[in-house]
Amino acid sequence: MITETKIRKWGNSLAMIIPKEITKQEDLNEGDIVKVDISKEKRIDGFGILKGAPKFSREDKGDSDF
Repeated sequence: MITETKIRKWGNSLAMIIPKEITKQEDLNEGDIVKVDISKEKRIDGFGILKGAPKFSREDKGDSDF
């Protein structure tokens, strides 16, 4: 089962919450030991993404085939 969850601060540690739907589907209970495969999502920051690209220009509104 693959899901996304947010890491949160818990005291001096970090924690994640397993959604209720998954605990039911996988029959998880307090004290169970689970294996977790962690892969961080890469965030895409659009700010500055077009830096250095040519400026946009208004197209001619003349006759066209469209």
